[in-house]
Amino acid sequence: MSAGVSVGTLVGLRGEASGLSLDVLAGAAGLERRITMPFLQRMGLALAGVDEFLRPGRALIFGESEIRFLERMDVPARRTALAAVFAHDLPCVVLTAGLEPLPELIDAAETTGIPLLRSSLVTAMAMARLTMLLEDRLAPSEVQHGVLLDVLGLGVMVTGESGIGKSECALDLVVRGHRLVADDTVEIRCRGGAILVGRCPEFTRHHMEIRGLGIVNVTDLFGVSATRTSKRIELVVRLERWDSGREYDRLGLESERIDVLGVAVPLVTIPVATARNLAMLVEVAVRTHLLRSRGRHAARLLASRLEQRLEALAERPQNLEAEEP
Repeated sequence: MSAGVSVGTLVGLRGEASGLSLDVLAGAAGLERRITMPFLQRMGLALAGVDEFLRPGRALIFGESEIRFLERMDVPARRTALAAVFAHDLPCVVLTAGLEPLPELIDAAETTGIPLLRSSLVTAMAMARLTMLLEDRLAPSEVQHGVLLDVLGLGVMVTGESGIGKSECALDLVVRGHRLVADDTVEIRCRGGAILVGRCPEFTRHHMEIRGLGIVNVTDLFGVSATRTSKRIELVVRLERWDSGREYDRLGLESERIDVLGVAVPLVTIPVATARNLAMLVEVAVRTHLLRSRGRHAARLLASRLEQRLEALAERPQNLEAEEP
């Protein structure tokens, strides 16, 4: 997990939060508190005195049931219950469904400096959207040098040393009708421990650097359909300079994988040499990967047929000897 996201940052992500708008009702002094886990907690039992299971770093949700429960208490009991809850190291408390906060709730937030936020969305919807936003913000991430494309619906990251031809290959693929996500710098986030999503830094989005031509804007050249802002990474194609002394895989019976943020991603290594059409090879690699994911492995099918043929040939002399008088 990352170091977390501050409550103030969360409040400021109005346009980015899929319709989740949060207003600060109290405790503004604690907007620098950090949410370190995307899992929300809704501990109604904490108001009844069972508060030992409240966890630090997780936002606490107050919905209609919690507010109605508080309203049934007398004021001293209400203050005692809220004081016990706010004594925990909570990053913030989120009030849902546009509910009006009780005066004691406002006082507890101001006293402890724990921000009290309010969303107009109903509890289930607010929790779903807040969780989605936090999972994206708190996902493990890294930046890699490469090019990310959408090729035939598959997210393909092309890697290799500088100057080997990654951008030229990507440009050729865009001309063929595929889509660019990021050139040179790919920001990668791991969601749910298994899904890698790549995107381009906003400042350089939709731009490419082509040696000899300079910086080009792919959207301006080929239209909005030639780009996209993010894509799941499902295949890595590594470009390497051709080494005449190296033995390259010519059958493709074994599948390679590469570790990216703890996720094993299928890897294809393509040697780069003069007159090799890299864009065509990458496209064929994608088509091959799609077929293999559907159980159609050409190399293994051919090897199986060859093995059957050899077995048949090995049995033929025995059959001929058995037929002789």
